[in-house]
Amino acid sequence: MVGEERRQKVLAALGETPLPAGKLAERFGCSRQVIVQDIALLRAEGKEIIATNRGYILAGGRHERVFKVRHSDAQVKEELFIVADAGGCVEDVFVWHKVYGKIAAPMHIRSRRDAEAFAQKIESGVSRPLKNITGSYHYHTVSAESEAVLDDIARALSAHGFLVGEGEN
Repeated sequence: MVGEERRQKVLAALGETPLPAGKLAERFGCSRQVIVQDIALLRAEGKEIIATNRGYILAGGRHERVFKVRHSDAQVKEELFIVADAGGCVEDVFVWHKVYGKIAAPMHIRSRRDAEAFAQKIESGVSRPLKNITGSYHYHTVSAESEAVLDDIARALSAHGFLVGEGEN
């Protein structure tokens, strides 16, 4: 498992119940020290992870998941509506460029109003979506109040044909 992928899975595993580094290490097939380093990197990215004497928790009880998606320019607003309508927040968008590596931009889209404003900027022609530099494949970090909401979002994205399965390019 690649470090970035593992860190996203570690982040998704965190919630209000403390998880010790040792348990996370067992789950993700690495050492405890690797998990401690992953937590440090996630904190450096601005993730609010709290260390307690019983393990790590995510501040505020928000849950995050990274979704790999693909769609046309015309479907940008539809994708954002799906997430917002289900109670999620599209925190960012990122792509993995074969030369530049990870290219990311914050979004913080929590509502249809936010999605409309974003779509209007794209539709104005001022700029093109970041997804267009990687054949429309891109990732969103989505936050929600629970894993159940994230599961609902995953099902809705999949039902619309936007969610890309593991190993698919």
